[in-house]
Amino acid sequence: MERRTVLRAAVLGGSSAVLGGTLWRGAAYAAPAQPGASPYGALGSPDANGIRLPSGFTSRVIARSGQTVPGTSYTWHNAPDGGACYADGTGWIYVSNSEINPSGGASAVRFSSTGTVTGAYRILSGTRQNCAGGKTPWNTWLSCEEVSLGHVYETDPWGVNAAVQRPAMGRFKHEAAAADPVRKVVYLTEDETDGRFYRFVPTTWGSLASGTLQVMVAGSATSGSFTWANVPDPDGSPTTTRTQVSGAKSFNGGEGCHYADDTVWFTTKGDNRVWQLNLVNNTYELAYDDSLVSGTAPLTGVDNITGSASGDLFVAEDGGNMEICVITPADVVAPFLRVDGQSGSEITGPAFSPDGTRLYFSSQRGTSGSSSGGITYEVRGPFRA
Repeated sequence: MERRTVLRAAVLGGSSAVLGGTLWRGAAYAAPAQPGASPYGALGSPDANGIRLPSGFTSRVIARSGQTVPGTSYTWHNAPDGGACYADGTGWIYVSNSEINPSGGASAVRFSSTGTVTGAYRILSGTRQNCAGGKTPWNTWLSCEEVSLGHVYETDPWGVNAAVQRPAMGRFKHEAAAADPVRKVVYLTEDETDGRFYRFVPTTWGSLASGTLQVMVAGSATSGSFTWANVPDPDGSPTTTRTQVSGAKSFNGGEGCHYADDTVWFTTKGDNRVWQLNLVNNTYELAYDDSLVSGTAPLTGVDNITGSASGDLFVAEDGGNMEICVITPADVVAPFLRVDGQSGSEITGPAFSPDGTRLYFSSQRGTSGSSSGGITYEVRGPFRA
């Protein structure tokens, strides 16, 4: 068997971050990541915000649920969840979902070139339990409803254009979305114990108004080859989308999803795994599996996932140690940060600023342990380039 190194070109800001890694070509596959020393070093003592960070990194609070965003008159939403960053002239924008049912939606914060908050506003209203989503190459935000027969909404991070419902992308318990500009498709996860992994093939790339919903078909193993099959009725009623295609592979609680140059990663919270699909060879394998970790598992409760310019994956934890862990291209997994004193919460929405020097994320229920106690943070420091 021949092992090859996959080097991935970066497009920072969320649409396609560099993710280097290794894949096996043929019948053998790389072993899932194992605990090791973090490339960023050990975590320090909690800072003023209760966050343990490696040396050289600092944190600040950007917004708190139910309170006005500092420097604006806008009240930040409850239960902040999935997010992404967008270049905005010399500054940038961070968008964040609200996992509330009903009246979920999404909001945005605008930053100047120096990182000063210059505005905050609503970009989606009147929806249900908007959990994760994804950024498109044409700079819109796909906000996904995590409810039965939920929709995907295409929104404008600048808040100028009205959000548009995209029913052709299927109605099911949506989680995350990741755009693939090479194959011109959007990958979608489903948060069910027997959820499926989908891709949407637009009729015209750049428009999500129409197209074909497909589901991944594969065996029951944790590695192998896969194909795609059309979902006959994306409306999901009366027959749910996940049960319409014989042989569709089942995944236990699909969560975050991230694409970079011919590879897509997604997480499943029910079995605490990170899956990796090689889109050139149409093969899949495990990038991380809690049950195969030697010793104490550093990553529990996998959730949202993103990548950095170095090839590192950053995985948020849901109900675990209130951490964001890093999985390196060398298949080492280690904590990158830890939030103290918020055991009743979960980490959500990790996303890098366009220049890759700032990482945004939220503690969904903050110190109060309720949806109204969400806190959105920024971490700044020497991220690997």
